[in-house]
Amino acid sequence: MMTEHTLGTITVTQVGIVVQDIEAKARAWAEVLGLPVPEIMITDTYERAQTEYNGKPSNARAKLAFFHLGQVDLELIEPVGKPSTWQDQLDEHGDSLHHIAFEIKGMSEKVAYLEAKGLPLVQRGEYPGGRYAYINGNAQLGAILELLEND
Repeated sequence: MMTEHTLGTITVTQVGIVVQDIEAKARAWAEVLGLPVPEIMITDTYERAQTEYNGKPSNARAKLAFFHLGQVDLELIEPVGKPSTWQDQLDEHGDSLHHIAFEIKGMSEKVAYLEAKGLPLVQRGEYPGGRYAYINGNAQLGAILELLEND
C-alpha cells in the first residue's frame, strides 16, 4: 500500500551504466542481446538542459544510447564535460552501474521527500519533454536513484 509520501511508483523504467567508450559498449551489448546497435545521442548544452551538479550550474553533458528491453530501458552513458555524477562514478568505479530510474510525477515534492530521508539531490537537468534528478542513495541503497518526470 502506497502513502502520499512515497515515490508514487515501484516500477523501474531504466537502468543506467556509465562507460568509458559508449561505441564499444553499445556494440558489445547489441551483440549479447541480439539487437541492433542503438543511435548514440548527446545531451543538450547548459543553455537548454540547465544542468546543475551539487547545486551549481555545470557544463556536464553525456553521450547516451538506449536499449528498449520491455518495461526497462538499458541506458549507456559516456560522460562529456565536468563536473557530473556520471564522471564521478566512472572515475571511482570504471564502467559500472550508475542508477536505477523511476518515472514520477511531482518532481520537487519527490526530491524533498527523499532529501528528508537523507538521500540528497546530486544532479538535475532538463530534456525535451521533461526533467531528471539524480538522488545519491549510494550510502543507504547502494545506487543512485534517478527520477524522471515527463510532461
